[in-house]
Amino acid sequence: MADMGAFRDAVGGWASGGSGGPAGELAERLGVRTAVLLEGASDFAAVETLAARRGRDLAAEGVCVVPMGGAMSVGRYAEILGPPGLGLRLTGLCDEGEQGFYDRGLRRARVPQRGFFVCVADLEDELIRALGAAEVEEIIRAEGDLRAWQTFVRQPAQHGRPRQQQLRRFLGTKKGRKIRYGHLLVDALAPGQVPTPLDDLLASL
Repeated sequence: MADMGAFRDAVGGWASGGSGGPAGELAERLGVRTAVLLEGASDFAAVETLAARRGRDLAAEGVCVVPMGGAMSVGRYAEILGPPGLGLRLTGLCDEGEQGFYDRGLRRARVPQRGFFVCVADLEDELIRALGAAEVEEIIRAEGDLRAWQTFVRQPAQHGRPRQQQLRRFLGTKKGRKIRYGHLLVDALAPGQVPTPLDDLLASL
């Protein structure tokens, strides 16, 4: 039986230059009505984790969360999933520094920009600020990454940098770490700690 993973794969193939037929057929079969466009896999982990914590089954609601592999791909994904393509409702998260790519891509695809929620630096930064540096360091310790973290902060390039910036950089220093911590940091949030862009995105679905 087809699932949202198959639809995501079909969309990725279409965005890379393949045929849109399989994605269109799956969208109809699965009842997809909304696509959540995210820059990468760590954002995907965070959104899926928060949805599960709130008892939401996004796939059953016709919502597909789509990691695009970078902000510069937003125009292409908006074209194939929005009004020029499958006609789905589009929403998502955007880093403040990448907002220009989103503005141009969404405008070309005739997609309302108000459905996209902006993180100041990125979602990892939002999560670190929400939890506080001490709590994030405790999660790092619990995950067995304390030695790697201590080695990292002793590097000359990290001297004098704010703890929050060090933590954000640390999460991106090893392949797969941002994805793993995207799940862990969201899982550690108290109900009132959810960053506004992430909270607003879930509320909009």
